[in-house]
Amino acid sequence: MNYFDYAIIAIYLLVFLWLGRRFSENSSGEDYFLGGKSFGWAALSISTAATQLSAISFVSAPAFVGLKEGGGMIWLTYEFAVPIAMLFLMAFLIPPLFNAKIVSVYGYLEKRFGRSTRVLLSGVFQISRAFATSVMIYAIALILTSVMAIPMWQTILGIGAVTLVYSLQGGMKAVVYGDVIQMIVLTVGIVICLGFGIYYLGGWGEFVTKVDPARLKAVDFGNMGLQKGDEFGFWPMLIGGFFLYASYYGTDQSQAQRLFSAGSKDVLNKTLLCNGLMRFPITLTYCLMGLVIGTLIIQDPAFRAAVPIEKPDLMVPVFIRDYLPHGIIGLLMVAIFSAAMSSLSSAINSLSAATVEDFFHSRKALSNKEYMSYSKRAALFWGVVCIVLAFFTGDIAKTVIEAINKIGSVFYGPILATFIAAIGFKRIHGRAINLGILAGVLVNVYLWLWVPAVFWFWWNAVGAVVTLLVGSLASYVIARKAAEETFIEPTYEVDWSKAGGLLGFFLLIVLFSIYFPNLLA
Repeated sequence: MNYFDYAIIAIYLLVFLWLGRRFSENSSGEDYFLGGKSFGWAALSISTAATQLSAISFVSAPAFVGLKEGGGMIWLTYEFAVPIAMLFLMAFLIPPLFNAKIVSVYGYLEKRFGRSTRVLLSGVFQISRAFATSVMIYAIALILTSVMAIPMWQTILGIGAVTLVYSLQGGMKAVVYGDVIQMIVLTVGIVICLGFGIYYLGGWGEFVTKVDPARLKAVDFGNMGLQKGDEFGFWPMLIGGFFLYASYYGTDQSQAQRLFSAGSKDVLNKTLLCNGLMRFPITLTYCLMGLVIGTLIIQDPAFRAAVPIEKPDLMVPVFIRDYLPHGIIGLLMVAIFSAAMSSLSSAINSLSAATVEDFFHSRKALSNKEYMSYSKRAALFWGVVCIVLAFFTGDIAKTVIEAINKIGSVFYGPILATFIAAIGFKRIHGRAINLGILAGVLVNVYLWLWVPAVFWFWWNAVGAVVTLLVGSLASYVIARKAAEETFIEPTYEVDWSKAGGLLGFFLLIVLFSIYFPNLLA
């Protein structure tokens, strides 16, 4: 990197500081956390995609596809359940939550089950999201430090401080419109890397000739994820993935908050539809990038020597550093910064929203001035927490990243089941569902510790089923505290054209993935 590259990075960071200032006029909680419900479906969809396309995805997923042992295009199976999950959210889960006019998704649970359920699940979200975000910051800082002449602490502070400032000032508007910019930069970066990789291989024909055929397989129907080491099978990724994505997009505050920011049901449905359609093409593009660069690294001994076997995640950053011209290097380093900043800004805003709504505003009425004061203090607190934790993640980062995914799958199923019970099971009450949550989590912990042969994607489905079963049975034997609970009869207006589009897209991406090896033959 030279001064030109560093200048591009500096200008980019200054633009985001300006962005926070530009949207700093927030007079109420709806303005600060929901952007005044002024967003269109395109901005909300791109913002969601930017958060999902994290820096880890931009760096680690291509390394898995192109370089890591046992990797390949099987990564695409992560995306199969997304359209089906969006269909479920559109048809069942999100309409009642949207109609409730809440800021924190967990606020619905207090109306239905009582305060204890709300505080329990909000607390789980806040602790897990802060920890996962800090790990992401550390992991990306480690990679950037390896290819840039910048100390680790400066990289962490560069990502953290700028993101904190513009998120703190601008609230949800700064987060969403910042995500749009970051998504554009990141997508351009992926395409540039893909194009240069093909160029250095000598063209598309040379790539097809030299690519490892074993890495082209994308679908495995025979792997059920019930034996140790079995992962990425079609059925565990589809069934477990459905529960994971339905829970993440529909009940995780960081994602549900974007849906609540929609100005109308039409915008909401278009956002869900776009979420279901956007992820696969983006994932396919960065997987192809990984496949191309992974093929190049096998053909080029100097490239291979620059990427240690134990650090395959350096593949993309080293390629950017050593194979691209100056100026573009700066742009693509900005792309990695973008992905990290997008994930962090989303975390800061959603964590502060959950804190203020679930632990302060729900206990006493706050004036707009008090609400904004609490909100900005909470945003500052969580931003500092995530940045400080990133310094202490240390050398255990790789283990923690895997553990974070497993921790999420311990809770996602029970949390989704809680919302399903709240909306669709009138008989289940607060005491019973709390017992169901406990049972679902304990069963998943048992699978983690004592049944390692079960692929962790299955935990999402198992936890949900156990929670609903125990909650339903407990409702017959445990007395209800009726005064604390209100069942809200849900109303549904399913947009069947959008629902049909999601179902058709699901079938399309599965068929495409099955026949992908033939397309390159």
